[in-house]
Amino acid sequence: RRSPESACHAGSAMTTISDLPEDVLVELLSLVPARALLGACRLVCAQWRDVVDLATLWKRKCQREGFDSQARDRSISDWKVFYMLCHLRRNLIKNPCAEENFQHWKLDNNEGDKWKIEAMPGAHGTEIPVPKVHKYFVTSYGPCLKSQLITLQKEGYGNQLMDEKRPEIVVKDWYAARFDCGCCYELTVRLLSQDYIVLEEFHPAPVVIEQWNDAKWREITHTFRGYPAGVRHIWFQHGGQDTQFWAGWYGIRVTNTSITIGPFTL
Repeated sequence: RRSPESACHAGSAMTTISDLPEDVLVELLSLVPARALLGACRLVCAQWRDVVDLATLWKRKCQREGFDSQARDRSISDWKVFYMLCHLRRNLIKNPCAEENFQHWKLDNNEGDKWKIEAMPGAHGTEIPVPKVHKYFVTSYGPCLKSQLITLQKEGYGNQLMDEKRPEIVVKDWYAARFDCGCCYELTVRLLSQDYIVLEEFHPAPVVIEQWNDAKWREITHTFRGYPAGVRHIWFQHGGQDTQFWAGWYGIRVTNTSITIGPFTL
């Protein structure tokens, strides 16, 4: 009579995870977090390294997390990079809607009666067509400018990713005037090197809004593409003032600022 052990050995050899068909291994590894895939699974053996490097694995991860819908009809040349950019994607501007007072903002110019925060819609104003936004920053009769400096490495965007893939950098901002006062809106966005050298800049002509305007909120947007290698920081500055020099807060109103990266690359 054979023992259970000998009966087991008499059959086929015990199957390990490495014996699984490639499509099954792809399916299993697609459940593993990206950091573990690249930092651990890829180092297990040559077979796992090759599977982790497969475009089909990263495309499957994109499908699992709903990122593939963002691809729409654009062709994706590198599904791993596409996944990473989708996973990282968020607004890099902190406190964009004045919910935390002036935290995270540097007040570069704060003249007249200085910057102030008001609730929507404000005096002689209108509601912004973005339901989640309830407050805005407003300027005075003297120049009012505020800025944020984003360090990409701290936000998870490594030097190699930025230099080799150069993903799209999308900037958006909303501005509005009071109905009863004219004002001016200014915007500057710079892509900076490690040593803060300007590699590319978006600085449109100031927008001048006349008195007795419609007070509607308007969005300005710009996408950086094909910028030089070496981008390590993004500097954003906006603001303005009223054009009639009235005491109080009759200048430009700004809110719902955003800077996002990717997920599309060149």
